[in-house]
Amino acid sequence: MRCPYWVQLLTQIQHDISNGHPIWLALKNTGEFSPLCLQLVRTGEASGSLDLMLDNLAHHHRDNTMALADNLAALLEPALLIITGGIIGTLVVAMYLPIFHLGDAMSGMG
Repeated sequence: MRCPYWVQLLTQIQHDISNGHPIWLALKNTGEFSPLCLQLVRTGEASGSLDLMLDNLAHHHRDNTMALADNLAALLEPALLIITGGIIGTLVVAMYLPIFHLGDAMSGMG
């Protein structure tokens, strides 16, 4: 891992677990994990099904991430449409404006 923050965090978790603390408590001591995460890990440790609880947690986070990405895309679509329209409008004006001035220039020559 290259991020020093996460290396320090994981080292702290490893140290707490080595000292006999439950995994959920080691995670809680970092202050970086949600109450849902802590509760699922705690329940998994108590019931002996930590792997199942971590799998459920992974699915939950994946679904939340996908929903967040979909919402972000829905919010950005109108802005991108307006920006694209502005660029196309500018190009159209830049192409046709000289044509309109060409008529004025031709009538001034005669």
